[in-house]
Parts: sequence; structure tokens; C-alpha cells
Amino acid sequence: MFDYETLRIIWWLLLGVLLIGFAIMDGFDLGVAALLRVLAKTDDERRALLETIEPVWEGNQVWLILGAGAIFAAWPLLYAAAFSGFYFAMLLTLLAFIVRPVGFNFRNKVADPRWRGTWDWILTVAGLVPPLIFGVAFGNLFLGVPLRYDETLRISYAGGFFALLRPFPVLVGLVSIAMILMHGAAWVAVKADDVIALRAERVLRAAAVAFVALYAGAGAWLASGVIGYAIDGRIATDGPSNPLLKNVMHGGNWFGDGPLGRWACVAAAIAIIAALAAPLLSRRRHHAGAFTASAVAVAGTIASAGLALFPFLLPSSLDPRSSLTVWDASSSKSTLGLMLLVTAVLLPIVIAYTRWVYRVLRGRVSLEHIKQSHSLY
Repeated sequence: MFDYETLRIIWWLLLGVLLIGFAIMDGFDLGVAALLRVLAKTDDERRALLETIEPVWEGNQVWLILGAGAIFAAWPLLYAAAFSGFYFAMLLTLLAFIVRPVGFNFRNKVADPRWRGTWDWILTVAGLVPPLIFGVAFGNLFLGVPLRYDETLRISYAGGFFALLRPFPVLVGLVSIAMILMHGAAWVAVKADDVIALRAERVLRAAAVAFVALYAGAGAWLASGVIGYAIDGRIATDGPSNPLLKNVMHGGNWFGDGPLGRWACVAAAIAIIAALAAPLLSRRRHHAGAFTASAVAVAGTIASAGLALFPFLLPSSLDPRSSLTVWDASSSKSTLGLMLLVTAVLLPIVIAYTRWVYRVLRGRVSLEHIKQSHSLY
């Protein structure tokens, strides 16, 4: 069995894998919903567009459940602190996830254009809210969250929802929206009828350019205008999960002073190159390649954030010593070891089943198919 330090690193990596899996798999669902009224001009086209994600969205959302479950079991201090600090933001995200399946189920129950138009707008908003909130949350991690632990490890939080909406986190939220729109457009170019796919190619080009510009701007701001956190002195990497047993210095640079800051720059470069490659591949009718490039851009973006933050999971702006790190926010060694065994069995099954589902559902959703099935609604 692995030692405690190695298990903590493994679970930090697995947390990143699960977050990337969620962003890639459920990200294009959200992007398609957000682009519903942009890419589709008629009711049949909107039904066809929704048909590209309706069979898979529920399975894709399993990655969110896996990620939340991993945080709950492997990083309980992070789970508790995040729910304290981002409670209202998480509530809005959950509401967006709740109304999305409701929209899928109820949109076509009534033929009234006003009814369907209302649900189209609800689906559009439900596609935009989660990436915005996730982006704002990531942006706040770099600035620090106003939390503090007392000597008995009771947590207190001094912020509110609107305090999260600072300029840099809002910029990161816009990066997240542009990324998801790019990813959703790349999926539509693969799956939708040629009429809709052509529009998706144009949106993909615009979204990719917007993503690269916003992402580069956020990176420059982070490198020059955001003060980083660093562990001051030594920390017991195999010690107990008590954030108050270390000292943290609020100063320096996330990229230059972090132990994995240079690797974060590599991941960011990969994300930018992949984002620029996606519209080029789509223009050459390599739609599957464009979607793959978009997925790489998503993965590189999230990896760059995680690598830049390492070893911090949730920095504290009120009391830097209360910041949560990989070394002092995990479950016990036995818990991490048991969970790793379960994950080693179940995660490959999830990946294999997902691959099988997408193989069975391969091919485009044609407008002709939607028109022929119109009488069923």
C-alpha cells in the first residue's frame, strides 16, 4: 500500500481527473444549451439540437457526482469549507442543473410557441449559470477565500455571495463561459444536421478566439497583478489533517514561486494551442478532431489552474495559516487507501460504459428525422 504522502498526491490527481472529466463530458451539454437560440432558428432545429445531448446528458453528469463524492470522502475539510463559503453559489448551480432536465421533459409537451420559447430561454440560462459560477469560484481561489479556523478547528466565514464577484474572478468566469461555448459548438459540429453544423463552425471560431483572448488576459493578470500564497517553512506531508500546523506566506507569484508553476504554464500553452486548432480542424471538416482539440483545451485550462494552485486547495484571505492544502485537508490514510481500491475498480467501468454508449449513439441527428417524429410530440 502507498504511504500517506503518496496517497494524498494520488487523490489530488484523481480530483483533477474527475473535474476535467466533468468539464469535458458535461461541458458540451451546457454549451449546447447555452447556444440553443443562437444555433437553431426554427422549432425543428431547436428540437434537433437538443436531441444531440438528451440521450447522454444524464450519464455525463455522473462525473459531477463522482467529483463531489471524491471531495466529500477524500477532502472533508475542503468539502465543509467550500459549502460554507460558496453556499448560495452552489445553490444557484444546483437549481440550474435541476431545471435543465425539467426543460428537456416539458418543452415539447405543449405546441404553443410561447411555451417552448420560455423553456428555450430557461435552458439557455441553465447552460450559462454553472460555467460562470465555476469560473468565478476558481478565480476566487487565487485571491483567497475569507475563512478562518479557530484553535478547535471550528470554521468561520466572513464573506457573502456578492463578495465573490470581484473583477478577477468575474474575468475567470467569462473565460469559463467562452470555453464551454467553444466546446458546445464543437460538439454540435460533430452531431447536428449539416445546416446547424455550419453555424456551429462559425460560432466555434468566434468562441475559440474569445476564449484565447480572455484566457491569456486572465493569465497575464494572475502573473502580474495577483499575489500568491506559499508555505513558509516545512510542512509534514504525512502529518495529521490540521491546517493550523503550518505557516503560510501571502506573497510572491503563483506561477514563479509555486512548486508546479512552470508546469501550469505548459498546460496553459497546450490549452491555447488546442483552442486555436479546433476551428482550423473544423474548417477542414475534421469535426471529430476539432472536438478532441476542444476537449484538450478544456483539460489544459483546468490543469493549469490546479498546477498553479498546488499544494493549495482553498487559500484563506483572512488567515493564511487556515488555508487548506493537499497535506492537511485529507481523510485518513486508511480511508484514502480503501477509496483508491474502489476507484481502481469502478472508474474503468464508468469509462468503458461511457465509451460504449457514445459508440452506439454515433452519427448525426438529422432534421428529417426530427420532422418525421414531429407527430409524436
